Amino acid sequence: MRRRVVDDEAVSPVIATVLLLAITVLLTSMVFIMFQGALSTTEKSPPQASTSVKGLENGFHVVRLSSLDQALDPAAVRYTLYNASSGTQEQGYLVDNDVYGVVGAPVSFHDRDAGYSVTQGDYLVISSADLGAEEGGWRLQLVDERSGIVLVDVQLPAIVT
Repeated sequence: MRRRVVDDEAVSPVIATVLLLAITVLLTSMVFIMFQGALSTTEKSPPQASTSVKGLENGFHVVRLSSLDQALDPAAVRYTLYNASSGTQEQGYLVDNDVYGVVGAPVSFHDRDAGYSVTQGDYLVISSADLGAEEGGWRLQLVDERSGIVLVDVQLPAIVT
């Protein structure tokens, strides 16, 4: 008679242990990768802006934010108009009642998308005749108070009439 050989073991104990360790390492790695973003905090990059400035014949300067990489709160953006030679200065925040969306004010901020935020395409209109800035020598500075970054520091050109 022939005898049948029965092998009850499917995998050797050493191979089984190696497989269990490999599965454990893979699962642990997957869980770590999934939660890695939540465990490490990254700082938000400071805002960066560029502008275009135009002096109009009617005595106004228009300063347009031609690029801005993130939306900002107008309550946190401070403007400063100053003339270094005379020491004259005008400052405030873009959210001020006499600045935000006001027509005919010495300085007015116009929110192009009406989203109550400072974004690309928004612009300031400066009545240079009211400030005495039509002769040139004036600078406009916009500062994001939350990050302390100077967004814009631009010279207003002289207006030729």
